[in-house]
Amino acid sequence: MEGENKLMAVQMGFRSLGELARLRDCKRRRASSWDRTGGNADSWPFKKNELKVLADIKGSGCIRHIWMTIGSSEEFHPRKCLLRMFWDGEKEPSIDVPVGDFFGMGHGIHKEFWSIPLTMSPRDGRAMNCFFPMPFSNGARIEFLNECESKLVLYFYIDYEEYTSLEDDLGRFHAQWRRENPTRGWDNDPTRRNIPFEETWKVPNLDGRENYVILEAEGKGHYVGCNLNIDQFELQRNDWYGEGDDMIFIDGDPMPTINGTGTEDYFNTAWGPNKEFCAPYHGITLCQHPNYLGKNSVYRFHIEDPVYFEKSIKVTMEHGHANDLSNDYSSTAYWYQTEPHKSFPKMLPVDQRKPRPMVIPRPVKKT
Repeated sequence: MEGENKLMAVQMGFRSLGELARLRDCKRRRASSWDRTGGNADSWPFKKNELKVLADIKGSGCIRHIWMTIGSSEEFHPRKCLLRMFWDGEKEPSIDVPVGDFFGMGHGIHKEFWSIPLTMSPRDGRAMNCFFPMPFSNGARIEFLNECESKLVLYFYIDYEEYTSLEDDLGRFHAQWRRENPTRGWDNDPTRRNIPFEETWKVPNLDGRENYVILEAEGKGHYVGCNLNIDQFELQRNDWYGEGDDMIFIDGDPMPTINGTGTEDYFNTAWGPNKEFCAPYHGITLCQHPNYLGKNSVYRFHIEDPVYFEKSIKVTMEHGHANDLSNDYSSTAYWYQTEPHKSFPKMLPVDQRKPRPMVIPRPVKKT
C-alpha cells in the first residue's frame, strides 16, 4: 500500500521540494508548435473558424504544464478562442472553455497575475500557463478553435509524462465555463424592486434557488476552485457585488451543504476589497474602479481543501444579497471526477461570449 500511495503521489503531482530527488518510472514528452523545418517559424496559423488538434497523445500519462500565447490584435480574442480537451477517447470534452478564461482571466483580456495552478506572465499577461495535473489512461486530445473575425497565430507547449499504466482511482480533470448576462435581479421582480436599501439585508435566501451557478457536476470527485468575473453595472440598489454568499450543494442536498458569508469571504478577502492582489490560492486579478464599478475578477483554488462529492455537486453564488443585483457574471470551474461526466451547457456562440465594453458607469446615489 505504501508503494501504491507513493506512485499516486508521483502521478498526481503532490511533489514538495523535499520529494524532488525521488526517482520516477516515467518519460517526459512534449507537443509544441515548433517549426518542423528547423527554422524559427515556431507558431501555428489559424484562419477564421479554424479548428486544429494541438496534441493527440496515445496511451497513459499526465499533462503537467500547458503554455501558450496568441498572436492577434483583435479585441477580446482570448474570449473568442476556445480550448477543448478530451480524455480516454470520450466524445464530449471534459474541458470546453474560452482560452483566456481557462487560464484564469475573464473579460476577454490578458493581464499579469500569478497563482499556483494558473498564471498570466509577462509580457502584458500574454504568456498563459496552467500547472493543473491532467491524468489519462487511454489517450488525450487537445483542440484549439479560432472564432475571431481575423487570422491569428498560436505558440504552445504541452508538457506531459508518459506512463506504462495509470492508477485506477485518479480522477479526470474538468473545466467548465458559464455566463449569465445579466443575472436576474430584483428589477425583474415587482414584489421586491421597491424594497428600501436598508431593508434589503433582511430578505431571506435559504435555498439558493436563483443563485448564479458556477458548476453542476455528477459523479464522484472533488471541486478544486474557480475564477469569477463580474461586470458591475447595476447601480440602482448598490454598487458592491460582494454581499452575495457562496452556497454549495453536495450529493443532492436540498439545502446548501456548505454556506458562506459573502463573495469576498469565499475568495479569502474581506471588507469590500478594492485592490488587486495575488496569492498562491486566491486573489483579485482585476478591480477596474475603487467603487467596484465596471469589471472585476477574482479566483479561489481549493488545492489544500478540495470539496469532495460522491454523487453530485452544485456550486453557486448569490449575485448580491438574496440575488438583488443584475450584473454580468461569468466563471470557469475546475474539478476532478470519474467519467462519464454530466453534459456541459451548450457553449454560447461567439457574439454572446463577447464582454461588455470597457466602460465604467457613473455611480448614482442610493435610494
